[in-house]
Amino acid sequence: MEEKKLVEDLTAFGLTGQEALIYLELFRAGTSNGYELSKCTGISRSNVYKALEALAEKGAAYVSEGTSRKYTAMEVREFCQNKIASLARKQDFLIEHMPKERKEAEGYITIVSDENIADKIRNMLLKAEQRVYLSMSFFLLLQFQKELRELAARKIKVVVLTSFSKEENEEVSPQKMKGIKVYATSDKKNQIGIITDSKYVLTGELGKGRDSTCLYTGQVNFVQVFKNSMKNEIRLLELEKEHTNCDVCTALVNAGKQA
Repeated sequence: MEEKKLVEDLTAFGLTGQEALIYLELFRAGTSNGYELSKCTGISRSNVYKALEALAEKGAAYVSEGTSRKYTAMEVREFCQNKIASLARKQDFLIEHMPKERKEAEGYITIVSDENIADKIRNMLLKAEQRVYLSMSFFLLLQFQKELRELAARKIKVVVLTSFSKEENEEVSPQKMKGIKVYATSDKKNQIGIITDSKYVLTGELGKGRDSTCLYTGQVNFVQVFKNSMKNEIRLLELEKEHTNCDVCTALVNAGKQA
């Protein structure tokens, strides 16, 4: 499982599956040649040499000439950082030279899979300018705590509706969620909802892998309905809290009278 995940993550940095396998084996060996790597991996020598040449071209391996042509794997941190830096330069170029930015679509967009939905949530949080209301179970919320705390640090209003157990209560303590208003709700399971700046809404399910699906929109009427629904939920939670506090006060008064 770990090997499969390593290969999968390496392909995200521009390597093919076979190149990633050869890179891993080369990384373990330190320095090696095509013949030795072919024996270790069971991949044909011709394919190994093609992969090694590609790794050298992509900056994942060095070539050393001698009695035999050998390769050395670049340290993985350096390789990844180089790729990220290259992408950042390309991003800057695209942002500067792309056609005039269009307004965000007001229609409805369907987003599928946990990874894509989580990316969309992070982008929504990054772009938020005034306020964020977010509703999801605590086990899903954990992956966005860093972004939420950064919003609070920027003095952006952040309200979270989440369900959590007594064990999880420590994680949402005032010290750890400073500047974030937290409401305790019933278990939301995989249901999520987020609204930013009263303009954009994402709602649906998260935590089901590739089966997760969410709807994203900036459609004014839908946003208003969603906003009102969340306001009503918050008001109910506040009333429940007030009622609970009253019950506690009544019990204390009665206990005092009996004493």
